[in-house]
Amino acid sequence: MPGAGTDKTKRWVEQPAPIVVLVEPQMGENIGAAARAMANFGLSQLRLVKPLRGWPQEKARIMAAGADRVLDGAVVYQTLAEALADCHFVLAATARNHDQAKPVIGADTAAEQMTARIADGEKVAILFGRERNGLEVEEVGMADRIVTLPVNPAFASLNLAQAVVILGYEWFKRSGGQLPFAMPERSPPVSKQQMAAFFADLERELEKVEFFRPEEKRATMLVNLRNIFLRMALSQQDVRTLHGVITSIAHGRKGPARGGVLDGPAAAMLRELIAGQGAAPTEGGPVRGLTKLLRRNPTDAERLMWQALVNDRRFAGRGFKRHVPIGPHIGDFVSLPLKCVIELVPTAENEGGAKKRAESHIWFADHGYRVVSTKTDEVENDLAAVLDRLARELSGL
Repeated sequence: MPGAGTDKTKRWVEQPAPIVVLVEPQMGENIGAAARAMANFGLSQLRLVKPLRGWPQEKARIMAAGADRVLDGAVVYQTLAEALADCHFVLAATARNHDQAKPVIGADTAAEQMTARIADGEKVAILFGRERNGLEVEEVGMADRIVTLPVNPAFASLNLAQAVVILGYEWFKRSGGQLPFAMPERSPPVSKQQMAAFFADLERELEKVEFFRPEEKRATMLVNLRNIFLRMALSQQDVRTLHGVITSIAHGRKGPARGGVLDGPAAAMLRELIAGQGAAPTEGGPVRGLTKLLRRNPTDAERLMWQALVNDRRFAGRGFKRHVPIGPHIGDFVSLPLKCVIELVPTAENEGGAKKRAESHIWFADHGYRVVSTKTDEVENDLAAVLDRLARELSGL
């Protein structure tokens, strides 16, 4: 896989480009960093004038970080005049005022002039001086233009590679260089009809929770809401996602023991009300409707127990599900493969609930189901002990 921006499977940019001339570079690391900057922006011709530590240098190759093509093609000269002999247009990059009567330009203007001259078939070179003191007066005198940058006057010296990268970037940008990637268009823009349907859905759900108050500000609030979403320039996929968000918020999250309308105590009261009906609901619609209601509103004990059944390796994978309808009854936690029901018995159960529970035990036994019971307060106070006991009782199944 390609690294951070380096992809050797792609074509190397090869086109006429400025020649980079480094005058008496002192450190191999700086030569390598300059070569890396050149490779970034399609500059491949490197000329070295009397490198102080000789050439080649291993530290330069290490610092080039893969820009070996530039280093392999580097040519060493003994004098600057020899390095510039075949060039038609030369720019001297310097941060110092050399007090010479020749045009001083910035990087953007330099790039424009280089691009035009290279297009006409001229050879263009950019001079970069020594790391410590830059170019000498006579070396600048061999250039046609002086290139400098708007920098902090109190700290104007740039690292050699930094100067190369700025000029290389400005040139490459004007010679056809483009951004390598853009934001993918995975979904077409949303239509006005789709937006209208989304707003209608949003308005309907906000109306249910009395969001539009006071009533006299309703029209203004609706306009503001529409403008918020219209400014986003949404795609069709964006709107589908927002529809799902609204539906989830309005109807509660689905899934085992996740959220619901009622908190734990209120969910416990719901079970007391259901138990207080006395007779068990008939098989079919009523039972299945109750299972959905119970799943969406778990008690605190049910939440704890379900998390344990899902995460404890002794129970995970044994097929347990929450509030499963079995005939006319609803099991708290049921494993159909094991034909086992784990039920949570309220600590203080009313008479109607106790009677229904006894009837369900008879029905479960007649149909081959084993029932394992535990008190809700035991689950809430010492879940580990409850799980150990359940594991022992289920070990033979």
